[in-house]
Amino acid sequence: MLELRDVSFKVEADTKEIGILEHVSFTLEDNQFVAITGPNGGGKSTLAKIIAGILKPTEGKIFLDGQDITEKSITERAKMGISYAFQQPVRFKGVTVLDLIRLASGKNLTAAGACEYLSAVGLCAKDYINREVNDSLSGGEMKRIEIATVMARGTKMSVFDEPEAGIDLWSFQNLIQVFEKMHNEIHGSILIISHQERILNIADEILVIADGKLVKRGAKEEVMPYLMEGTDSYSGCTIWKEGGTK
Repeated sequence: MLELRDVSFKVEADTKEIGILEHVSFTLEDNQFVAITGPNGGGKSTLAKIIAGILKPTEGKIFLDGQDITEKSITERAKMGISYAFQQPVRFKGVTVLDLIRLASGKNLTAAGACEYLSAVGLCAKDYINREVNDSLSGGEMKRIEIATVMARGTKMSVFDEPEAGIDLWSFQNLIQVFEKMHNEIHGSILIISHQERILNIADEILVIADGKLVKRGAKEEVMPYLMEGTDSYSGCTIWKEGGTK
C-alpha cells in the first residue's frame, strides 16, 4: 500500500517560490489500478517522480506498506518494489534489449523468456532482442521496450508516466491489454498518468490533479462525466479519444 500524506513540492524561480504540488494526500491500496489525469502543467508528472524517488517533496511524507520512504532514493525504492516508466525512456548505448530485460527481471532469462515480454507489447521479438537500446530505436519502440522491462520486474507497484506518448493506435490498443494483464496476473498496484479515455476507463479509480491540487477522486462513473462535459473547475483536462479529442 502506498500512502501520500500532505505532499507538497515547490521550486525557486526568479527569487520567487512556485508551488507545483500543494498538500496532496491519497492512499493507493494493494492490487489497485489508479489513473491520474488533469490539465497539462497541473503537477501530474511531478507527482509520479516524487513517488518514484526522482524528486523529493518539500513537505509531507510518503509511506510504502507502512514504512516511511520519503528520504529513500530511487534505487532504494526500486529495491523495495517500485517500478517507474519515464515519459521519455532512457537510452543505453552498448546495452542490448536482451540485457535490459534480463537486468529488469533480476534473472538470467533465456532469449525465449525475454521475447515473451517483447511480444506482449507488440514487438517482433527476433527483430529487437539483440538490438542496442540506443538512438536507432524510435520513441514508440523505446516506450514499448520500457513497458516490457516493467512487466519483467513484476513489482508491487508500477508507475507509468503517459505511456501512450509516441505510441501508434494499433500498439496502444495492444497496451491496454498489457495493462489489464498486469493488473490481473501480477497483482501489483498500477498508477498511470494519462489523458487517454481508454486507459481511464479500465482504471479502478481516477484522480484529477489540477493546479497542483487533488481536486477530484472517484470511480470512473463519477469522474468521467466532469472531465468529458467540462463543467467544473478542472475542465481544462483534455481527454484523448480515438480519432481526435473532446
